Amino acid sequence: MAASPFASLTGNLRRIIEEDQRVPFRARTSHIHRTWAGTYSSLPELYIQPQSLAEVEKAINLARRCRRRISTVGCGHSPSDITCTSSWLINLDNFNKILAIDTRNCIVVMQAGIRIYQLTKTLDQFGLALPSLGSINEQSIAGAISTGTHGSSLQHGLVSESVVALKITLADGSTRACSPDENPDLFRASLLSLGAIGIITEVTLKVVPAFAMAWEQTIDKDTRIFDQWEKDLWTQSEFVRVWWFPYMRRAVVWKADKVEASALESGEVKLRDPPVRLYDSWLGYVVYHNLLAISRWVPRILPWVEWFVFGMQYGFRNGDRTRVSAVQPSQKAFLLNCLYSQFVNEWAIPLHRGPEALQRLASWLHNLQPGDPGYVPHGIPYSSEGLWVHSPVEVRVSDTTVHTSSEQKNRPFLDPAPKDGPTLYLNALMYRPYHRDPRNKATERYFLGFEHLMRDLGGKPHWAKSFTVSQNEFSEWYGEDFTQWRKLRDSLDPSGMFVGPWHRRYLLGGTDSMTSEKLDLEESGFVSESETKGGGVRVRGHQTPN
Repeated sequence: MAASPFASLTGNLRRIIEEDQRVPFRARTSHIHRTWAGTYSSLPELYIQPQSLAEVEKAINLARRCRRRISTVGCGHSPSDITCTSSWLINLDNFNKILAIDTRNCIVVMQAGIRIYQLTKTLDQFGLALPSLGSINEQSIAGAISTGTHGSSLQHGLVSESVVALKITLADGSTRACSPDENPDLFRASLLSLGAIGIITEVTLKVVPAFAMAWEQTIDKDTRIFDQWEKDLWTQSEFVRVWWFPYMRRAVVWKADKVEASALESGEVKLRDPPVRLYDSWLGYVVYHNLLAISRWVPRILPWVEWFVFGMQYGFRNGDRTRVSAVQPSQKAFLLNCLYSQFVNEWAIPLHRGPEALQRLASWLHNLQPGDPGYVPHGIPYSSEGLWVHSPVEVRVSDTTVHTSSEQKNRPFLDPAPKDGPTLYLNALMYRPYHRDPRNKATERYFLGFEHLMRDLGGKPHWAKSFTVSQNEFSEWYGEDFTQWRKLRDSLDPSGMFVGPWHRRYLLGGTDSMTSEKLDLEESGFVSESETKGGGVRVRGHQTPN
């Protein structure tokens, strides 16, 4: 007789799991879960990869009987510990089929585990595309929805604005449909669920006819960007994004517009990729990586690294002489190379406060004093003496108010964007060359000052990134939306099957009207263990034994 794949589990757990095998339970032990950046890792008791809705529902029902928490993960691109667990980890990579495509009405129905790169490839075969994308395509569609993924355009908001309807499997094992017309509160909560409502199993999207994008980019002094900010910087094209370099005080502006299909078909416009630059090549990638590694021990070289690497990548001159252009299919043009392991800390602030934010951040990082060129009062009460940071700061925009609102019942309760106008997203990063953190707490110091500035400018953090915020702050910032999200979450999962240490830390900390007592199935912890061989922190949670 073959050995049970669950032999390492306790007898009671093994008995519950194996007593009914009519629906497969595709699970295994000894799986190591790591975030994409290697920042965190954990050892789930079981790693489960269902292939059908019945298998998802069975996993949840078994978890309830076995008194286990469930965490769901796609590519693990968030650098935080939100997906880490010592309990049961569900991955939907094998639950990734396209269920229906209506090319006339541009409606697509899919299983929620499909990765975005798989989705866009299939859509392209049918002459369709997503209207907007973030910078990567490794995420599952459920993960992109659940964490508030966005692109960079004032004509678009979150990626989830394209969601027409969802199906989500809840802690009681039932699967419910939701949309603006059916269970609208569940729909708004699930559009940015953070994995705490249930498991999204089916997504219906409104897509668009396939399109290419003609894009170009230039690098220039940041003062010229600030001068253009309130004029047409963000409206000159449908898609615009900026990368700001604090030591050079320069910025790259990337802008793109759709190309008519007729122009491609007639040959008037032809697809072409941009020229290969420094870190687009293997050699340049390795050179940059090793410069970052050296900077762990000699951080003072980072301004020179910024000048050299990004001068080679984008040009040492300014303006039109640095212009680079290309015409690419949309699913390719949107993407960026994330390069190396990294911590990222991104906040949403009102768009008009962008120049102030970057000028204050520069003044702090350069330790400028009154009378120095470029000095502005930064108001950050922490010293930047001896602090050297990585580049760039990514600058993107969106406008949630264009296609979504509370009144239309399609705006997520936890959307960090302002409700009354366009949003600016500022993304600070610190690389981890060869999976080793910068020394002397440089990341912590940088993010401490950055977050103070973002709070002062009325910002809220991107849910999928690194941040240090209390539950009380979130409750104050989101107000009634936060209260409604919490009440719905608590009513649908009163035992805490989908609650882990990350959720307790940021969402369930407790207020006068909400209990902060540990829920029955909640996983508590985390205990941080020593760095793993590949870098990062191994975390270990705790649940009440079965």
